Amino acid sequence: MSFLVSDFFDLDAFGHAAVFDGCENVWDVLKKIAPYVRANVTTEIRGRVEDGAHIIGEVFIDEGTVVEAGAYIRGPAMIGKNCEIRTGAYLRGDTLIGDGAIVGNSTELKNTLLMDRAMAPHYNYCGDSVMGNDTNLGAGTKLSNYKIGADKTVRLLVDGEVIDTGLIKFGAILGDRAATGCNAVLNPGTILGKDVLVYACTAIRGYVPHKTIVKLRQPTEQAELR
Repeated sequence: MSFLVSDFFDLDAFGHAAVFDGCENVWDVLKKIAPYVRANVTTEIRGRVEDGAHIIGEVFIDEGTVVEAGAYIRGPAMIGKNCEIRTGAYLRGDTLIGDGAIVGNSTELKNTLLMDRAMAPHYNYCGDSVMGNDTNLGAGTKLSNYKIGADKTVRLLVDGEVIDTGLIKFGAILGDRAATGCNAVLNPGTILGKDVLVYACTAIRGYVPHKTIVKLRQPTEQAELR
């Protein structure tokens, strides 16, 4: 099974394609986000920051991006063009965001890469994760990055083979155009291929192949109100 970067992302138009240089497997980029941001960030605001937003440390905000009042950005962070950083967003540092992305109310990012037009718009947690081009998280979706239990190393089971990523902090990787429904939970080490759809309230882990729908089926019952 191949986990090459090119299997998951179209990098032709992505302005920060260099962050993936030297990555043997797609999850290797998680170790490169922080060094890349810290080596390339400049403190400059070209977009619009509303009164009441908090910008701390080295933060670059490109043209057309709006940071709404009540957002909190702690550098180092690099934010591309025409993004929306909405009220209540919390960027904890080592954050790399492409063009046209949305970080919404009560969404928290930590050591995370959002590629072009990636959307985490409502009550999302994204830790040690990558969201590909045109991805979307339903409200309340969590990309969980830390295992419970004694064994913290994230391992993948793929076609009967155990792959040791060597990572302790590993949230999720979403290939281009992958999307989740509301309140889905992607447990540590979840990898979604391109065009994967995950139904609302589904909790998953491991690898989901390209162009797959992950469905949650549960019985419901209706009774007459007396």
